[in-house]
Amino acid sequence: MMFDPGTNIFRAGLAKRAVDLAAKGIFIGTSSWKYPGWTGLIYEEQRYHYRGKFAEARFERTCLAEYAEVFRTVCVDAAYYQFPSEKYLAGLAAQVPDDFQFTFKVTDDITLKRFPNLPRFGTRAGQSNQHFLDANLFHRAFLTPCETVRPKVGLLIFEFSRFYPAHYEHGREFTADLDVFLGKLPAEWRYAVELRNRHWLQPEYFAMLRRHGVAHVFNSWDAMPPVSEQMAMAGSETSDDFAAARFLLKPGRKYEEAVKEFSPYKAVKEVNAEARSAGTELVKQAKQKSKQAFIYVNNRLEGNALETIGAMVAVGV
Repeated sequence: MMFDPGTNIFRAGLAKRAVDLAAKGIFIGTSSWKYPGWTGLIYEEQRYHYRGKFAEARFERTCLAEYAEVFRTVCVDAAYYQFPSEKYLAGLAAQVPDDFQFTFKVTDDITLKRFPNLPRFGTRAGQSNQHFLDANLFHRAFLTPCETVRPKVGLLIFEFSRFYPAHYEHGREFTADLDVFLGKLPAEWRYAVELRNRHWLQPEYFAMLRRHGVAHVFNSWDAMPPVSEQMAMAGSETSDDFAAARFLLKPGRKYEEAVKEFSPYKAVKEVNAEARSAGTELVKQAKQKSKQAFIYVNNRLEGNALETIGAMVAVGV
C-alpha cells in the first residue's frame, strides 16, 4: 500500500504545529534531515525507490523537499565542514517553500583555534588556525554565497568546540577576541554563539553578546549544563529579538555513546524530561514576548528528534 501523508496522524499533527508556530516566527526543526530511520514517520519510503530498492543516494539528494512539507526550518550541519558554495545553497533553496528558514553552522575554518588531530584536516591536523575569527574570510567565503539565498537564511551559528588551557587560559580572553570579531560583522544578519565551555557562561560573556545583538545558543551537550539551567542564568537571554537553542546530547553522555545506543533513530529510546520541558518553555516565552525563536533537536538526544519535537510542541503550548 502506498504511503499517504494524509493518513499519517503523527506526521499531520507535527506539520500543523510546526507550520502554525513558524507563522508566529517560532521556527522549530531538526539538526540535519537525512535519516532513513524517519521513513514511515515523515518520509515515504517508496518515493526513494529505484529498481525496487531504497536508493540512499536519491534519498539524501531529494528528501529535503519532503522534510519541508512538515517543518519550516532546519539546521544545516554540513556548512560546518566546508564553506557552502552558491550551487549547494541554490540546491537546498530550490527544495523548500518561500517561508522556509535555514540555520547554518558557520564553517569551522572560522571557529577552530587549532585543528584537531583528525584525518579530515590532512596536513593541518594539530596546527594553529591562522584564520580563527577571521572576519574577512567569513564575509568572503561564507556570507557572500549566502547572499544568493538570503531570504531563506534565518540564523548563522558560530559553534565553538571546547577550548583547553593551551587555547585560552581564561574565558575572558576568548570573550575579548569574540567581541572584536563580532564588531567587524555586518549587522543585518542574525548571529548566535554556541559554547562548549560551561564555566565561560559568565556575565561578561552574556553582556558582550547583548551589545552586539547576538543570541547565546542554549545548548544541550556532553559537558554543558542543562538548557533549563542556562536559561536561568542572569543575562543569558542576550537578544530581545530572537532566541536560539539546540538540543543535541544529554549532559554527561558522549556523542559516540549516543550514536551506538540510538541508531538508526527510528524511535525515542530514552525520554529526557528536562530537555522537553525546556523546549516547551522556550516556545512559550517566544510567544509571550512576541520574539522569534530558532529551536533544533537532534536524534542523539533521545533517539528520535521527531518524537521529541512532537512532545515539546504538544497541543496547547
